[in-house]
Amino acid sequence: MKITENPNFNVRIFWDVDSEKMDFDKKSHWVIARVFERGDVDDIRHCRRYYGDELIRQVLLNVKFLPEHRLHLASAVINEPPENFRCYTSKPLNQRPQPY
Repeated sequence: MKITENPNFNVRIFWDVDSEKMDFDKKSHWVIARVFERGDVDDIRHCRRYYGDELIRQVLLNVKFLPEHRLHLASAVINEPPENFRCYTSKPLNQRPQPY
C-alpha cells in the first residue's frame, strides 16, 4: 500500500541535499538505497510504506554498494539471500586500503 504524502525520513539521512525540495518519486532508486545505507528501522518502515516492497526489492537487488552489515539487513527485509544482491557479487577484487 503506497501512501501519497512525502515520507517522514530522519534529516540526517539526506544531510547533503535539500530534502524539502527533493522529488521522492523521481529519485526513488537513490532514496531507497540511501535509506537502507544510512537509515534506522523507522526510516526503513517509512520507505516500505511509501514505495512498496516490490520496488524496494528491485532497487536493493541491483544497488552497486551497501555496507556489509546493511546488506544483511536488506537481505532479511526483502527475504533474499545476500548472494542474490549485485553489491555482493561485484565486490572489488582488491579490498585493501590504498596507500597515500
